[in-house]
Amino acid sequence: MSIVPVTSPDLRGAEVSWFAALCSDDYAQLGVPDGALRSSWAHCRDIGLEAEAQGFRNILCPSSYQVGQDTLSYVAGMAPLTDRINFLAAIRCGEMQPVMLARTVATLDHMLEGRLTLNVISSDFPGETAPSEHRYRRSAEVVEILKQAWTRDTIDFEGEVYSFSGLSTDPAKPYQTGGPLLYFGGYSPPALDLCARHCDVYLMWPEPKEEIAGRMRAVAERAEGYGRTLDYGLRVHVIVRDTEAEAREYAEHLTAALDDEYGALIRGRAHDSTSLGVAHQARARELADRFGYVEPHLWTGVGRARSGCGAALVGSADQILSELEAYRRMGIRAFILSGYPHLDEARHFGRLVMPHLDTASLPQAYGRVPSSVPATPLGTGDRR
Repeated sequence: MSIVPVTSPDLRGAEVSWFAALCSDDYAQLGVPDGALRSSWAHCRDIGLEAEAQGFRNILCPSSYQVGQDTLSYVAGMAPLTDRINFLAAIRCGEMQPVMLARTVATLDHMLEGRLTLNVISSDFPGETAPSEHRYRRSAEVVEILKQAWTRDTIDFEGEVYSFSGLSTDPAKPYQTGGPLLYFGGYSPPALDLCARHCDVYLMWPEPKEEIAGRMRAVAERAEGYGRTLDYGLRVHVIVRDTEAEAREYAEHLTAALDDEYGALIRGRAHDSTSLGVAHQARARELADRFGYVEPHLWTGVGRARSGCGAALVGSADQILSELEAYRRMGIRAFILSGYPHLDEARHFGRLVMPHLDTASLPQAYGRVPSSVPATPLGTGDRR
């Protein structure tokens, strides 16, 4: 695999993150509702606290219009309960007026003392079916306005969707210099262009490694056209056990009670169920063997009951470590992991894998935390 140039070549560790199941996405067995795992504040709070205890550097906080907890309220609630882990908050561009969003983000960034990152989302709103070009144009305008609000004294912007002139940004400056890092995932040409121009980390869902490498090269070429380089991240589920046999057995257990018709219903209720990225996940399932493996340790069974990220790394600790290292050699610097149930799998990963990883915080690599804030030490097994 050819190595893709990255923005932080001197970063010794990878950013290893977990997932806050805010959108009613936690099961003991996929497709079997469990009241104890429902998307409540208490349950999602416990996932965030466990992720920090296990040494994860960041946690993705997703957004859904239909189910679950509100993303930004959750992040605000977690701020005083944590002191090390970063929060990757999903923001749906256009959902909130961008100047108000800039102020909200700045406030959260101060509450977290720089532990905030953002996942830029460009989906339709409920009742809306907009061309992708419009959605990504709207998102690009939102991001440009956010950056003006975070770095300038006034906002002066004239676009197709938004227009502002001489609007004061005081006191909307965030804690981090330049504002939080922007993570982004999308597959269409307008999506790649938005990421290449404005964002910092390009996120991908799991596919065969050759597909991922090709996608990284395409994004790198676009970013180069704007005089930029990016970091790259992989959002993937994980099942790790003491032995490969145990991990595979658990994967089979996870889908043993799943009815395919109900699984299709779960996938279809997601607002992004018809996106190009979801189509690529479906294609990976079609290419898999009869046990659901599209690569020796990449299992697509999760996608039978989940829109979006639809595959898991399955294996022993050594096998999972080897897979992560292979992705790192390709140029991937951020891993957003999850598993079912989320609390239990975070503990499995924390016990078996985390002590053997060099971990890092991407905002520090970009110099986003003010120099007055002590840097978090990096190193093997470092859980700070």
